[in-house]
Amino acid sequence: MVSVATREGDDQLTAGLRADDGARLLAALEFVRQPYAGKVVSTGQDAMDFTRSVASILALLKADVDTRIAGLLFELTLLDPACAAQIELRFGKEVADMVAGIRQLMRLHEVNFVQQEQARAKSNAAGQLETLRKMMLAMATDMRVVLVRLASRLATLRFFADSKLENAMTLRYARETFDLYAPLANRLGVWQIKWELEDLSFRFTEPANYKRIAKMLEERRVEREQFVERSIARLKSELTAAGIRAEVYGRPKHIYSIWNKMRGKAIDFSRLHDVRAFRVVVDDVKTCYAVLSIVHNIWTPISEEFDDYIARPKPNGYQSLHTVVEADDGRTLEVQVRTHDMQRFAEYGVAAHWRYKEGGSASDESYDQRIAWLRQLLAWKSEVADVMVGQEDSERQWVEQLKAASINDRIYVLTPQGRLLELPMGATPIDFAYQLHSDVGHRCRGARVDGTMVPLNTRLKNGQTVEIITAKGEAVASGTAGPSRDWLSDGYTSSSRTRTKIRAWFNAIEQAETLGHGRALLEKTLQREGKTAVNLEDLAQKLGFAKLEDFLLAVGNERMSLRLVEQALHADDPQRQMPAADEAIVPRKSRASSVTQGAKSNVLVLGTDGLLTQMASCCKPAPPDPIVGFITRGKGISIHRASCKNLSQMLMRAPERMVQTTWGDIGGDTVYPVDVFVLAQDRQGLLRDISDVFLREKINVIGVSTRSSKGEATMSFTGEIGSTEQLQRALKVIRDVKGVVDVKRV
Repeated sequence: MVSVATREGDDQLTAGLRADDGARLLAALEFVRQPYAGKVVSTGQDAMDFTRSVASILALLKADVDTRIAGLLFELTLLDPACAAQIELRFGKEVADMVAGIRQLMRLHEVNFVQQEQARAKSNAAGQLETLRKMMLAMATDMRVVLVRLASRLATLRFFADSKLENAMTLRYARETFDLYAPLANRLGVWQIKWELEDLSFRFTEPANYKRIAKMLEERRVEREQFVERSIARLKSELTAAGIRAEVYGRPKHIYSIWNKMRGKAIDFSRLHDVRAFRVVVDDVKTCYAVLSIVHNIWTPISEEFDDYIARPKPNGYQSLHTVVEADDGRTLEVQVRTHDMQRFAEYGVAAHWRYKEGGSASDESYDQRIAWLRQLLAWKSEVADVMVGQEDSERQWVEQLKAASINDRIYVLTPQGRLLELPMGATPIDFAYQLHSDVGHRCRGARVDGTMVPLNTRLKNGQTVEIITAKGEAVASGTAGPSRDWLSDGYTSSSRTRTKIRAWFNAIEQAETLGHGRALLEKTLQREGKTAVNLEDLAQKLGFAKLEDFLLAVGNERMSLRLVEQALHADDPQRQMPAADEAIVPRKSRASSVTQGAKSNVLVLGTDGLLTQMASCCKPAPPDPIVGFITRGKGISIHRASCKNLSQMLMRAPERMVQTTWGDIGGDTVYPVDVFVLAQDRQGLLRDISDVFLREKINVIGVSTRSSKGEATMSFTGEIGSTEQLQRALKVIRDVKGVVDVKRV
């Protein structure tokens, strides 16, 4: 049998591989020869030529053997399904998984051409394209799949260029490349592919400009190359004299980047600096700056054209020194200086990190860490300029926002119309429905995923098409349909945004019910009192409410006593006068006995009951405050809080008059007065809202003093409590009242 290694061009495919890996690749090449023979791919290119081209591009990027094999095999799934079924058996699960992933990305291209053309004309084109890019990355569980997809697109554009095809298909592919694949190559840092994708796409989208710039590059090519060669020779001589070892060579010219600079800076081709350019590659960073110094000594530097990307790398990790100098004859020359590591990163980007160590395996820890690092790199890109074909200059560029989450935190799914939606990992059809629109979520009754009915708690996957089945809007409006409370339980949603919308729906329903209940109670009261002609808004304002809705909610929640409503209705009746303002807001209805009215204080003195005691008015103690007794002249024992400042001053003068006291039985109905101070931003209804808290906590307010100045309100309340725990609960709630700045017990 003739060895497959003898075939022409195979050495290029196996370049950089070990002998056994090279043999595996050649076996894969032989495996596809028969099924690909005489067949063409969707673009019209010979299948064997296409896949060999893909594998050759991957070899130039020094991809590992499994990636190159996957590049050869992925078209089998369409051209020969019988052979495709043998992939895992012949080449292993990893290659089979990569082939499946590549085909999934190919499917994304196949089903979205029309949708992309529609999105291009809409205002959200940039957002949809960015979502599509992120979807491609998320769908690729192995990032090498994206690399193969980029290589396959480059192979296709090369075929179009070599065949000199210029039709609607080539234009469509070129636009898609500009929108999707070139930005992805840029984001991955695979510059070799990025530059060629852009140049080839530019050739089809702007053929006149492409040919014009290519012609200008060619016209004076010999003269320009001679000038660069003389400059390189001079610099090499200076570097040798300085004992510096370096590689110096001309830098390739990329037509699209030249066009971008001419357009962006509004300058003519003759004024471009980097048309005449070369690059210097050295061993370390220190030598980079030494070379820069020599360059600036030989030629005159143009200061505004100097960039130090070593000290301040670009957001994508690119590092190099860039300078523009002026030669003796006035012509400008761009020089780039970098280390070998920087050069490898610039040429291959993160692809250089995917090469296996000698003898490594796809499942080793080092490889997994590299993949994790890559995903972080993709998520943390903060500045990528993308160009959209057919838009005005001002609309052509946008900057990606810094992304805090990694690619794996999101999934990307499609509507039946091809619109892409970004959802959290683990999202369900319910999350999808609410992402479309709150109304779609409320009316959701079922879902189809890729045409199949699924339960609403099904976890969605990248690339799926989801269709929501909804109830009629009238059913939701009438209350016969709507979200289920079960959706708030575990398993039905993964998005806090979805749960918030569901809760908002139920809160709105409950509020509507409360409003209806409040209105019914109010109307019943008006009928009973013979006041059905009363204006409800005027009545609400009379009772301290800014809005009628707030008034009805207070009545419906039973926070507003209907007795107060009755009193307000008869305010002009001398026989049924309204109580004072403070009393109207917080009615005094406590049945407890107050120590201010002679009730027993329940204080024990030295373990003895029955002695005359009184609560000190300066600190107003209440159980279970630590207390101390002070013997007064003629008024028995004054009971103070242990922390009372007045008490400490009196004890300094007469320490012998202190007696030990403690609380006895503090149960029952005895209440104790306490003072509360409130500082707040003044607003209508503030006093009512604070008084409502005392009412709900069953604290009887026996004194109120308020003052307002320059938008600030100060309030002092005296209330009666059974214990300080009761007061602390009230203070905690008052702190949450709108506008309250501070609240404390005095």
